[in-house]
This record gives sequence, C-alpha cells and structure tokens, in this order.
Amino acid sequence: MTGRSADRRQGSGPSALAVAGATGLGGALLLWGICRALVPAAPGTTPAPTVTGTSLAVQATSAFAPTAARSAPAPTIPAERITGMTWIPGGEFSMGCADPRGRPDGGREAMDDARPIHRVSVDGFFMDVTEVTNRQFAAFVAATGYVTVAERTPRAEDFPGAPPENLVAGSIVFTPPDQSVPLDTHYRWWDYVPGANWRHPLGPESTNADRDDEPVVHVAYEDAEAYARWAGKRLPTEAEWEFAARGGLTGAMYPWGDALRPEGRWMANTWQGRFPNANSAGDGFAGIAPVGRYPANPYGLHDMSGNVWEWCSDWYRPDTYRSAAPEDVLHNPTGPTESHDPQEPGQRKRALRGGSFLCTDQYCSRYIVGTRGKAEVSSGCNHIGFRCVLSSH
Repeated sequence: MTGRSADRRQGSGPSALAVAGATGLGGALLLWGICRALVPAAPGTTPAPTVTGTSLAVQATSAFAPTAARSAPAPTIPAERITGMTWIPGGEFSMGCADPRGRPDGGREAMDDARPIHRVSVDGFFMDVTEVTNRQFAAFVAATGYVTVAERTPRAEDFPGAPPENLVAGSIVFTPPDQSVPLDTHYRWWDYVPGANWRHPLGPESTNADRDDEPVVHVAYEDAEAYARWAGKRLPTEAEWEFAARGGLTGAMYPWGDALRPEGRWMANTWQGRFPNANSAGDGFAGIAPVGRYPANPYGLHDMSGNVWEWCSDWYRPDTYRSAAPEDVLHNPTGPTESHDPQEPGQRKRALRGGSFLCTDQYCSRYIVGTRGKAEVSSGCNHIGFRCVLSSH
C-alpha cells in the first residue's frame, strides 16, 4: 500500500468512505465505526486538569478502593476444556479510569466514558492466557467451514443504490502515510482494502502463513462469537475483562503497575515514534506481535495492554457507568441492554478493551487499564481481535 496519492490518504477516492457516503453502509465498509470510534473527536479539545503530576497521581489513586480478590481454588474442569486458559478468582474491585491527563504517558484524553469509578463484583472464571491466534482460528474454520464477515461479498439488497463495483468483500487496514500529517482526521492512515481479511491481513497479496502465533484480526463481533461457541466458551464482559487485566492490583494504570516502562523495560506492544508515519519499534515490533512476547500480569495473562483490541460482550454506551450509585456494588454486570453512541447514532456498537499496537499518548492512550473502546458490530480491522472466557459453573 505504498505510494498512495495524497487524496487517497485523506479518504477520498474509491475507499470505504466513498462506499459509506454513497450507500449508507454501516457495517464492515464503514470506516468511522472501526477507527474513529476508538478515539476522541480531536486531541486536546478538553483542557487538561491544572494540577501537578504528583497531586494528580494522588487524586487518581484515591478514587480506587482496594481490590478484594477471592481465595477460592479453581473448580475442577476437564483439562481439555481449559487448555491455554488460567483461573481468574473473581472478587470485588473499583472499575473505571481516573482522568490520566498530566500523568506520565497518560495522553490527551479525559476518558469520560470510563467514569464514575464504581465498585463491581465478579464471579471467578477461566480466561484465555493470550488472544486467539491465527492457528487457533484456522482450526475453527477448518472444522466448521465458517466464513468471516470480511470474506463475504456485501449483498446489493442490503445496500440499495450501491454501485456494483463497490460491493466488494474486504476490511480496513492501517496504511501509514509517508510523511508527518496532522492528527485531525483518522482518514489519513486507514484504508478500506478489498480482499483484506483474516487470511490476508494487509490485503490480498499478503498472507498469514508465517503469522500462526499472531492474534487473528479482521474479525467482526459475530466472528468472535462464533469461534467462542465452537470452543465451548464465550466472550468476556467488560467487568470480567477489566478485573482480569488488573491482576489484583488496585487502581494501577497498566496490568503490571503504574510505570509504562518499569526499569526501562517494554511491557506491551504499543506505538513508539511519531504517529502515524514513523514507528521506531522500540518495543521490538512495528506491527502486531506474536502472542505472549511480553511479561504476563499477576494472573498470568499476556497482552492485556496493546497488541490488538479485544471484543467484549457488552453493548457500548458512553454513559454506562453513570447509572451506578456510589454506594452500590454491581454483581456480574453485563452492560446496557442496547447500544447508543452520540457520535454516531444508529450504529450498533460493542465495547472493546486493551488498546492496540497503534496506541500512543500522542493520539490514543487506551492502553491504560480501565479505558474503553468501541466498534460497530460488523466491522473488521487489522488491530482488533479477541480472547475467550469460560464460566466457573
């Protein structure tokens, strides 16, 4: 995808935007739902709090009451059912994210949709130690013949008035510009690529033949759900995902603690360098990393920050947490009964967690635990994957 013209980088031409604009395509062909949904309207539009780094850290920490993990042992379940999984004991914790602006590597986003911080209790469950890989997804496809959303040709009856040449199966691929660009529109670094899907993550000429241990990407929500059912598992709720990601730590910014690079060590696959055109790959990977290459959190989970976003089962609303009374403890919350995103009314969105290899404090710092992402349910992209859980009962 090198050598694109400037107008192509900005989203004009026969791309996802043209298709969406001409036909109202709201699913896999709608760029907004998969990219813009993950970040605020524009960096720096909300003033940062005028407090010092030290006092802000105290303020952030004080919003979190101690995590109280349960001590019950894992239930006895046939080993073949929990291969590659670890036991998450459950317990009570403070869910959400304090405003990270002003803290080191906290970025420019207030994370308003992750507040108020509130108390939640979750039962114990098993969780995949890593994101589902291409190897695992290939086994599912081989056993079932499943065809992902990105591999299906859009039907004319679903998109009245769409030119036939625009009804082409594909997905959205991060395609960095060849020079520094303003960060005012994500259209500068995303393209709808015909033929892109989980087998061809960067487009039809690419292959995942040497990517067996990388997270599967270009999976829509229904693709992830289909895999989970086949595996006898399910997708996690946001509460389960966040409890697991925190690893028993109270209010930490990351799954391993409060420093992005403790003792100078990279702990996750994120973006280093100038976004979006110059990734120095200081963490060892310029794109997706094979699973498990970074240290696990205290619960033994890898890549709970960075690498690829992960689908959760909750519908997304920015005001989800506002219904929680401060004195209440929500038990096993499953999220709202329907989706609503004021940025894009009418689009059905599920929550995403964890951030991706594209996250950076220059633009999207949602590698921070407790922060939230969102995506339209039929969207696919080359930085979204998933992992599964298994209920204790």
